[in-house]
Amino acid sequence: MRCEVVAVGTELLLGQIVDTNSSWIGEQLALAGIDSHFQTKVGDNLGRMTAALEQALDRSDAVIVCGGLGPTPDDITRDAIAAVMGVELHRDDAVAERIRSMFYRRDRQMPANNLQQADVPAGARVMDVQPGTAPGLICPVRRASGSVSPAGGDATAAAGEKVIYAVPGVPWEMQKMVSECVLPDLQARAGERSVIRSRTLRTWGYSESGLAELLEPEMSRLDATGEATIAFLASGMEGLKVRITAKAADDETAQGVLSGVESRAREVIGEAVFGADDDTMESVVLALMRSRGLTLGLAESVTGGLIAARLTEVPGASDVLKGAVVPYDRLLKTGVLGAPDVNAVSEEMALAMAAGACRVLGADVGLATTGAAGPESHEAAEPGTVWIGLHLDDGGEAVRVRFNMARTMVRQLSTITALNLLRTRLLSRDG
Repeated sequence: MRCEVVAVGTELLLGQIVDTNSSWIGEQLALAGIDSHFQTKVGDNLGRMTAALEQALDRSDAVIVCGGLGPTPDDITRDAIAAVMGVELHRDDAVAERIRSMFYRRDRQMPANNLQQADVPAGARVMDVQPGTAPGLICPVRRASGSVSPAGGDATAAAGEKVIYAVPGVPWEMQKMVSECVLPDLQARAGERSVIRSRTLRTWGYSESGLAELLEPEMSRLDATGEATIAFLASGMEGLKVRITAKAADDETAQGVLSGVESRAREVIGEAVFGADDDTMESVVLALMRSRGLTLGLAESVTGGLIAARLTEVPGASDVLKGAVVPYDRLLKTGVLGAPDVNAVSEEMALAMAAGACRVLGADVGLATTGAAGPESHEAAEPGTVWIGLHLDDGGEAVRVRFNMARTMVRQLSTITALNLLRTRLLSRDG
C-alpha cells in the first residue's frame, strides 16, 4: 500500500504558512507501516489541483489531500475530487444538519456559505469523526484504461480501486481524522499490516561523504537484503544525523533489525557518535559532566553566548553550568578574564580565556571560543577562523578550526565543535 500527501493552499506555495501537516502525516504513515514516496503542494486552482490528484493516483494506491474544505470560494478541494472521480457534488442533508447544530451549540449565527461544506462527491462517504464544521471524506475511485471512474464499496478495496481521503487543513482537526479514520481505513485496505521504525544516530567529526564511505559496506549489505536503509542528514549544530529505517511485520522484529544495524554502525563510526534519537550534544555533555561531579564555566567571544543558550535549554543544567562571560570587547578579555594583550584570534588567547572562565566563575572546567565570525577578517585572521580553548584538570589545550561559511553557520558549528571537544576529552580522561 503506497499513500502520498497532497497539501492544498496557495499560501503554502507563497511561504506564508509552513506545511507542518504533511510532515506530521508522513510520520504517522511510517509508524503505521504505510509506504509514502511523494508529497506535493498545490495552489487553489481547480485545474492544477485536479492534475495533482490525477498524478498522485497514477503512482500511489491512496492519496490524503489536506486543506481546501472550508466555506470560502477558494475552498475547492471537493470540486477537484469530484472532477477526478467524474461525478457531481450533492448536498448531504445529514452533514448540513450537523453543521447547523455546531453553530447552534456555540450560540452563533451560521453564515449560509458554511453549507457548502456539506457538498459531497457522489460515491464518497463522510468520515464518522468531525471535530470542526468541515467533514472529512473517503472517496473510492477506480482506475480504468488510464482514467478514473467512480467506485463505491466499503473499506475492503476491490481490484483496481484506489482512494482519496480529504481532511481539513486545521491541524488539530486533521490529526484527529487521520488518526481515527484514515489510518484504520488504510490498514484495512492494505490487508497485511506492517510497521516502519527509525533510529537516528547523532554524530560529529565526520563529513557526510566521510560517513558514507565508512558505512558503504553496511549500506551495500542492506541494499542486498532489503531489511533496512541508511540515510544522512546534515543538521548544523544538531550534528550530522545517520537515520536507520526498517520495515517489518511487527515492532519487535523492526526494533531487532534496527539494533543490529546500529551496533554495526557504531562499531565503524566510533566515538564520533555522541548520541541517538532525542539526544543532543549539550544534553550528552551535561550528563557526562554531572556524572563526574564537574562544573563548567564559559567564556564566549565568537559564539556570543550561544553555547550557554544551548546548555540552558536542557532542564537541570544549573547543577553543572556555573555561568558564562561574553567578552566581545578586548578590554573584557583582559580586564575580566585576565587574558594577556595578544591577538584575539590565537591559541594563547583561547587558553587564557578558558583558564579565566574557571577562575572568575569558580568552575572546574573552562571552555572558551574566540575567532573571526566574518564576513570580514579580524586581527589578520581569515573569516571563519575559530580557536577553542579548554581548561581541564589544571591543564589547557586549544584547537583551531575554520568554517568557510556564512557568519551564522560559523557560530553554530563552533558551538557544537566546542562542546564535542569537551565531550571527547571527558571520555579520554576516564581511559
